[in-house]
Amino acid sequence: MTNEQKNARFLKINSGDNVVVALNRIESGEYFFDVTATESIDAGHKMALADISAGEAVIKYGQPIGRAAINIKAGQHVHTHNLKTSITSFDEYKYQPLTALPFNIIGSKAGSFFGYRRSDGKAGIRNEIWIINTVGCVNSISERIALKAKERFGEMVDDIIAIRHPYGCSQLGDDHENTRLILKGLAEHPNAAGVLILGLGCENNIPVDFMRLLGDYDKERYRLLIAQEYEDEEAAALTMIGELAAYSGKAKRIEISLDELVIGLKCGGSDSFSGITANPLVGRISDILTTYGGTTILTETPEMFGAENILMNRCETPGLFEKMVVMINGFKGYFARHGQAVYENPAPGNKDGGISTLEDKSLGCIQKGGTGTVTDILAYGGQVRAKGLNLLDGPGNDLIAITALAAAGALLILFTTGRGTPAGAVVPTIKISSNSGLAGRKANWIDFDAGVLLDGQPMEELTDDLWRMILDIGSGKRKTKNEEYGYRELAIFKDGVIM
Repeated sequence: MTNEQKNARFLKINSGDNVVVALNRIESGEYFFDVTATESIDAGHKMALADISAGEAVIKYGQPIGRAAINIKAGQHVHTHNLKTSITSFDEYKYQPLTALPFNIIGSKAGSFFGYRRSDGKAGIRNEIWIINTVGCVNSISERIALKAKERFGEMVDDIIAIRHPYGCSQLGDDHENTRLILKGLAEHPNAAGVLILGLGCENNIPVDFMRLLGDYDKERYRLLIAQEYEDEEAAALTMIGELAAYSGKAKRIEISLDELVIGLKCGGSDSFSGITANPLVGRISDILTTYGGTTILTETPEMFGAENILMNRCETPGLFEKMVVMINGFKGYFARHGQAVYENPAPGNKDGGISTLEDKSLGCIQKGGTGTVTDILAYGGQVRAKGLNLLDGPGNDLIAITALAAAGALLILFTTGRGTPAGAVVPTIKISSNSGLAGRKANWIDFDAGVLLDGQPMEELTDDLWRMILDIGSGKRKTKNEEYGYRELAIFKDGVIM
């Protein structure tokens, strides 16, 4: 970022942009970049640097974020009242592969973390016991069991968690299969040293059949309890958890190479600073980790619309490019089946924060994936197979996305936010604020403040700080706010009929 691109009040993100972003509220009559603001402009919102004719592209991040709906004069506020999306329902794409630039790791980047080696060979960063319900009917029972189990066995493991959800019965087709796949991914997650599968007994997610999904599983690590088969299911569950705790408590942290670290990438409650501070910072972390041979997972398919060409051209092979085309157009088809426009985004909070169109949001969103090569495309409910940057199909909804990331194998999640949210996944979720005001107001939600980039702190220094935090959290030296406060959510994507 050069001095020509930034001053104390406005930021020009790319030299080719025809709009700039206000870093603070601007009053009419103030003069910047040889342009006088002709109206007041809130922080995070855009000002035109030159006259933009109706139909002409508005450029931010060096890319079009839509077209002027009317003639826009230099110095005017550019937002939803005079800017419209250019996204269409379906597009044809051509593979124009980009050569990924080698990422130069500088600064204090360590090459390992201290985690747990599971019997299936996977590495985890927590030593917890998870109670996974096959059906929502046992949610309250599982929470009672978890509370009692913590009192008895809590000192033997990092935590004992009840994972609740409303599904597992009366679902048909893909919805039923999605529920099973997500729960399978969680049951196999290496952060869970021990797993109690808790069923009711009459659900169509038949508990015994669900166990078969796990294949040849470690009998010491898993227990199955079907509540209808016990007179006192709580007493039986506590006996089983006691056995799991005795097994799990033997695990010790060992040094593990960074090529086994898997990090999920997510943004929610974004503002226009998300694409300027927090998301690019996370992108650098993604580039560092994948350079070490590790894995990152980027999701939120509809928040790639308008920026998908950038990711498509970073696909490692033509076959992956074709899979991404299917992923993008498949999600557009989902919108079409429900009679919804594909550009029904950004959300009201995004717009209040200065994001005007879906392209504006998407170009900021995908920066979490850094500059690396896309090495795999995962279907919803899929689990990581390839190291490097993975794209995971799924909606942008925060709870569904973080659940899918955990089920895919993310050991922790980097979650950027400009408006703020307390939501966390079943895995450690590092909340990164895009602005310092949010970090100050919501210290009980936010783990890391990326807003200091706007005050001049160098990106490299901040990258080092976040990298050290990730390794500390991954090595068990500290907890995230979602762990401290018990903010662990789960939601599963649904697109069909419930009986």
